[in-house]
Amino acid sequence: MKENESQIREVDISFLWRALKRYLPWVLMAPVLLGTLAFVLSRQQPAVYEAAATLFATNTTAAPDSVSGQATVNAPPLPEGVMSQALQSEQILLPVLQTLEKNSAIPQEEKARLGRQIRREIQDQNLKTLTLTSRLDFNGNGTYTVRSRARHPEAARVLANLTSAALVNWDRGRGLTTIRLGLSGFDAQLKEINAQLSGRALTPTERQSLLARQARIQDSRVQLAILENSAVGVLSPLVSAQVPRLPVSPKPLRNAVLAALLGLLLGVAGAALASLSDRTIRTEEDMLPLGLPTLATLPRLRQRDVLLRGIVRAARQAGLYEAVGFLRVNLMATLATRPHPVVMMTSTAPGEGKSSVTATLADGMASSGQRVLIIDADLRRGTQAAVWKKYDEVGNWKTLGATGGARTTPEALLRPHEIEVLQVEPNVDVLPAGPGIANSLSIFNQADIMQALNLWRQHYDVILVDTAPLLALADGLVLGRHADAVIMVVEYGQTNIHGAASALRRAEQAGLKIIGSVINKANAREESSYNYSYSYGAPAEPERV
Repeated sequence: MKENESQIREVDISFLWRALKRYLPWVLMAPVLLGTLAFVLSRQQPAVYEAAATLFATNTTAAPDSVSGQATVNAPPLPEGVMSQALQSEQILLPVLQTLEKNSAIPQEEKARLGRQIRREIQDQNLKTLTLTSRLDFNGNGTYTVRSRARHPEAARVLANLTSAALVNWDRGRGLTTIRLGLSGFDAQLKEINAQLSGRALTPTERQSLLARQARIQDSRVQLAILENSAVGVLSPLVSAQVPRLPVSPKPLRNAVLAALLGLLLGVAGAALASLSDRTIRTEEDMLPLGLPTLATLPRLRQRDVLLRGIVRAARQAGLYEAVGFLRVNLMATLATRPHPVVMMTSTAPGEGKSSVTATLADGMASSGQRVLIIDADLRRGTQAAVWKKYDEVGNWKTLGATGGARTTPEALLRPHEIEVLQVEPNVDVLPAGPGIANSLSIFNQADIMQALNLWRQHYDVILVDTAPLLALADGLVLGRHADAVIMVVEYGQTNIHGAASALRRAEQAGLKIIGSVINKANAREESSYNYSYSYGAPAEPERV
């Protein structure tokens, strides 16, 4: 069980690694673009400065209405959450804004902007310009921190200090409330006593009692009035706000780094998703669901080398010889019991490189001493003549029957005893397709294909038949019945796995002996799981005839 889990993890890691290599330019481009965009947008945003003022909170339980033996009157303790609600009230913030507007050290534009923004936040009950944080113990003792944000450093400092002072005054006002209520009560009692003294005839005893009471109340009122100046609240200033030196936002470099990291994650996720949704054939594992073994994986040739040297010579210079060697060994091992085999090379659709694979395979077999005949049976658009043209401009025709025999595949199939083949290199002969024929299937229906192949195989060790794609024409289905083996060529990153499955299904229904596939034009930088190395030098080219 542990071994299976380890294998699954290795497959997942290798899949992710291949996806990253395949889409590496996009994976790298995503963080660069997002980081650059975030940096540019951040630089365009106005600077925001933050200042903080700290208040000290001391909740007490002293009775606020005691007037004897007290030097101060304390406000009642603050319940939890009251400060946050108080900060959002117009009672505190509107006087702060009025004072702020009178400050000449702050630009008028910034004062107007802060006024509009704070009033809007009060209406929305979502204060962002001013924030309050607390660090209190279970008794409610601790600190409150008022933070203000503005686009001008002096404005941030003034706003934080004004707001903290407003909160202290509001808290002190809670203590004054009790005193003022007591003074109102004393005033009411004195008014009542004065009314009694002037309203009716009193006995000397009654007058003396009212006067004594009046004197006591007046004395208590004086004492309470004195305490009005010494009333204190729960809050007291601790640290005043200072002018901020650096803005808290924007931070272009930080935003760029975060955006780049996000872009990298998105790039990796996108590469993995693209690889999961990619239904084209790229590795041998992609062919396993079709039950078709991969005989070889051939790397892509540079177009410049192909144009300058031709496919065969470019393949030798690029080190394709080792890859073709694996194909040749696997093919001959499969056909070991079949002398002079006929192998048909086909594909699912045009452009997948079956003709170049046929040519390079013939060249590899010839270098090992085998005599090879290439029959270009793609009668509508034969390409073998073009493949070998750059390699050998001089034609050297040799007869297999009578002089003046057929020199194209259609004529040769109809006259198999009288043909001439083009020798393109030692041990490699080609029977060209000739001019394109629209009704190619009629040629194959008229010819005795089996007789022709049995006659020609006597002169060669291997016959390679280059035929039309299986999904394009039915020619390959007819020719394939007479071949000892069929190899399907698929193009790396282009051949859809569903198309390959359809071609394979048609071939099986027609009775073709498909022995394996060749993945052509692979990108060696993306896929490193080849079964061979490109580090060996190509063999010396054989002498030309």
